[in-house]
Amino acid sequence: MRRPSPPHIIVIGSSNTDLVLSCPRLPKPGETLLGGVFQRFLGGKGANQAVAAARAGAHVTFIGARGDDDFGQVAAKALRREGIDIHNFRVRKKVSSGVALILLGHDQGENMIAVAHSANDTLSPRDLATAAPAFRKAKVIVAQLEVPLATVLHAARLAQKAGVPFLLNPAPARKLPGTLLRLVHTLVPNEHEAALLTGEKRPDRAGAKLLQAGCAQVVITLGAQGAMLVDAQASRHFAAPKVKPRDTVGAGDCFTGWLATGIAEGLPIEKAIQRALRAASLSVTRPGAQSSMPLRREITRG
Repeated sequence: MRRPSPPHIIVIGSSNTDLVLSCPRLPKPGETLLGGVFQRFLGGKGANQAVAAARAGAHVTFIGARGDDDFGQVAAKALRREGIDIHNFRVRKKVSSGVALILLGHDQGENMIAVAHSANDTLSPRDLATAAPAFRKAKVIVAQLEVPLATVLHAARLAQKAGVPFLLNPAPARKLPGTLLRLVHTLVPNEHEAALLTGEKRPDRAGAKLLQAGCAQVVITLGAQGAMLVDAQASRHFAAPKVKPRDTVGAGDCFTGWLATGIAEGLPIEKAIQRALRAASLSVTRPGAQSSMPLRREITRG
């Protein structure tokens, strides 16, 4: 049987170059650790999720901003190689492309990340105007919070106007206005982000509060423990495959990109979550963010 044509997904967000230092453990405040291994990877939550969705089988349009520098040029070429439409990846003269500094501690498989001010911060609602026709063709619109909140809110409004589900990954964590949450079809926070948004430490209670705030459904990622779906019916837990993590950077972005693709394909949300968990679990066994994203054939034969 022939596969249906790939669903169209629009990803609005950041592009960064990840400068990664791998250490035996994370340093304590004020401590200097010697002997780490340095690597450079392509990243940024928006670009990561775009690559994840493209490798999951979606046709992806990426909307973002970069500098006219080496980092930005390499990032654009990499997205193009993935088959991602980058006509709306704006070039900003005299502004640096996004850079993230990442420390990896191998004893616990944890990371610390700091992101510099960059062209990502210049992405404006005006930049979405020329891409507006694409919104009407999309099956899902995806955004995060590494670009200005006003731009994310405008994207949500464009999605509502086009009748397209809006998926928001509220990261990095911050408080969000009710006007935005009421436009969200699927909210995908991790435990920390869900707690910050609601004041509730229990994921099921946090999810229930986010439903009350206006989200249609909430999928909370729980790291190695899997994910929880909270919707109008109930809260349900989904276990993640057991793996030995090597690098957790980009795992949440992998999950989000695959979840968005599943929703765009019309999968039941339960099956979309399970497939996204398989993809994210495989990604943490590999180094890097975009480089770790699995291909569709590695996750499913369909």
